[in-house]
Amino acid sequence: MFKTESYTGTKEERYESVVRQLAALLEGETDRIANLANASALLHQFLSDVNWVGFYILKHQELVLGPFQGLPACVRIPLGKGVCGTSAQRMETMRVDDVHAFPGHIACDAASRSEIVVPIIKQGQLLGVLDIDSPLPSRFDEADQRGLEAFAEELAAHL
Repeated sequence: MFKTESYTGTKEERYESVVRQLAALLEGETDRIANLANASALLHQFLSDVNWVGFYILKHQELVLGPFQGLPACVRIPLGKGVCGTSAQRMETMRVDDVHAFPGHIACDAASRSEIVVPIIKQGQLLGVLDIDSPLPSRFDEADQRGLEAFAEELAAHL
């Protein structure tokens, strides 16, 4: 769901609109941090029922906190640990309906109940992950996954 009431149409159409906005926002900008910062702000502005939106960047075989919107977060996550580290290691999206049932979940915000993590991949190389948390269980569905994967693909083109 999107916060902004002016977005109409299906969830898929709303995601297509946000991906187009991202492309326009990042056009001509080459600074990775600036692009990640604007991408996290854009998603945080438009997604409802989320309490954290941000990025972890792959550095020296671990994920390091990047630009985000929300409460302070864990700074470093080893590959294979928690939802983010598992997504990064597998290079696949992880959609978790109940984070407390996920083995090895890293609780940065006790209010988070569900999570989706999308790897950011460019030319077959993992750059990092997009991490979104929600205080609601089962917040993210297949349409969110497809939309956020399209968002991450567009973002990767600008990193």
